[in-house]
Amino acid sequence: MFGSLGVTELLLILVIVVVIFGASKLPQLGKGLGEGISNFRDGLKGKDDKTLPKSPEEK
Repeated sequence: MFGSLGVTELLLILVIVVVIFGASKLPQLGKGLGEGISNFRDGLKGKDDKTLPKSPEEK
């Protein structure tokens, strides 16, 4: 998944993310990223649990 990134590079990226966003924001960022990936995969599979109501023009 990470290609040619080694442990040192991944740790450096993690440190940069912590410095930029702060340790308190990491759980929120992880949750948002996970939900986004899950929604993307569901969209690729054709799952859509949020059907929008038709507009009056389409009825």
